[in-house]
Amino acid sequence: MFAVIELAGRQYLVSEKDEFQIEKIPGEPGKNLTCKTVILLGKSESDVELGMPYISGATVELKILNEVRGDKLRIYKKKAKKRYERTQGHVQKYWLIKVLKITKVNGKVKATEEEKVVVEA
Repeated sequence: MFAVIELAGRQYLVSEKDEFQIEKIPGEPGKNLTCKTVILLGKSESDVELGMPYISGATVELKILNEVRGDKLRIYKKKAKKRYERTQGHVQKYWLIKVLKITKVNGKVKATEEEKVVVEA
């Protein structure tokens, strides 16, 4: 089973027991999270359920494993003929996340009449 979830403003394609990195959000290592913003849920490529915008009753349980640091970025500024040069570095912090379980309660995708018209068009 796989799902597309939305975390920290980005979308991730995950399946059970996957590990992936997200930008650091408030939390602590070892803490469990529940993501209810499931956009797409599927068992195979032909059996897919799409939410509008989210699937009601679908949740993904996650666990924060530890904090990792990304690659160092170098920012270099220079102005020609003015003897101006500046170098700055930045290292982004990420959480390493593990998907524990993807569940779907017997809920259905709830769409209003306006959304149904948009989908048909």
